[in-house]
Amino acid sequence: MSALPTEHRNQLMRMATEVSFPQGTRLFDEGGHADRFWVVRTGLITLDIRVPGRRRPVIESLAHGELVGWSWLYRPAVWHMGAEATTPVRALQFDAADVRGMCDADPWFGHEVALWVGSVLAHRLQSARTRLLDLYAPHGGGTSARG
Repeated sequence: MSALPTEHRNQLMRMATEVSFPQGTRLFDEGGHADRFWVVRTGLITLDIRVPGRRRPVIESLAHGELVGWSWLYRPAVWHMGAEATTPVRALQFDAADVRGMCDADPWFGHEVALWVGSVLAHRLQSARTRLLDLYAPHGGGTSARG
């Protein structure tokens, strides 16, 4: 959330609810309805994806200050990954419909939120690509310097 200008971060924080998750809690699964998102305060959350016939590979680990969930912002609001608390977690939770409503009511706020979430999305897609290449390409294909 630090990527948001202070004014917009403060607006968003007024909508936050503190939540806790015990270790092993699934926050969401790929394909489910994305109706909320979180910012981690303490603990660790891993993102994973379904791979038919295999255990879910961990794509990325998220810790303090990181956004968990971006699918809520983009129609049809369906999770593209899964998330699990791998340690006890404390987080700020946000209702997606409320935040989208605030984005509609204040276009500048909406613009800043879209830039924030979009930058997280770009990073997550690159992380997923690299992790999947490391797992499934011959000889660690994700570490190549080729563009």
